[in-house]
Amino acid sequence: MKLLTYRRTDDSIGHGILTDDGTGVIELGDGDLATVVAAGLVPAAPTAPAQRFDLSDVTVLAPLQAPGKIICAASNYQEHIDEGGGTRVDKTRTSPKLFNKFENAIAGPDDTFLIPEISAAADWEVELAVVIGREGRNIATDDALDHVFGYATANDLSLRALDKIGFERDTENAWVGFFDWLEGKWADNSAPVGPYLVTADEIPDPQSLPIRLAVNGEIRQQSTTGGMIFTCAELIAFASRLCTLRPGDIILTGTPAGVGATTGTYLNDGDVMVAEVEGLGKLVTPVRTA
Repeated sequence: MKLLTYRRTDDSIGHGILTDDGTGVIELGDGDLATVVAAGLVPAAPTAPAQRFDLSDVTVLAPLQAPGKIICAASNYQEHIDEGGGTRVDKTRTSPKLFNKFENAIAGPDDTFLIPEISAAADWEVELAVVIGREGRNIATDDALDHVFGYATANDLSLRALDKIGFERDTENAWVGFFDWLEGKWADNSAPVGPYLVTADEIPDPQSLPIRLAVNGEIRQQSTTGGMIFTCAELIAFASRLCTLRPGDIILTGTPAGVGATTGTYLNDGDVMVAEVEGLGKLVTPVRTA
């Protein structure tokens, strides 16, 4: 089932089910999908006549407007590590590398990413987003996917370099050139998710999904989620050893090769990104400079 959060013409927010033909939405209720995800169950289609909107008459938003946690996996595709000149990862001798984003980073389909003035090195990263639907702590890997409510397409936008109001020109400073996993990742609208949330029952194997991203129509990333070093289940299990995972938490699972940093090609004013995970929809993000 494909579930949507949207803004109605009266500016209120509702959520519902995408129709089979993809042209409309059957309303389930007010607010975003948080209450549906918290229930942990695939919602039943209304048996009585329900409000139906044409998709063209609503504004589709990010499925979850205020996730409790946005946990992101760094360097989780070997091909991405290879393109950056890194060495092969032996997953038996290491653990996932996690960082976080905040609620301000959440954006929906067609929401503009405004490159902050502090950076001229904004980059793209198409990713599979996992949405937790059942609370858990110290979850076993074999049980981890049972805690997933659904999946979505995401784009982990990154600021590869910052000019911190001139401070980064101090070449004797040991921190110059260091990529900060907080400052480089928490810009407004830097975590677009959508256009919809697909329930886990429709994705029996999250490690077999084609994944791609285009900038201005040119394919920049193209791979499969089978290229992850740590699987979705392993990421969930590991994260749950650090903190309790709760319904509505989002885990971004890493990006394949093809990021702009490899060639020094970054986003510019007027660019349009289209991120897509097979079966989860195309996520369009226009770019502007501040």
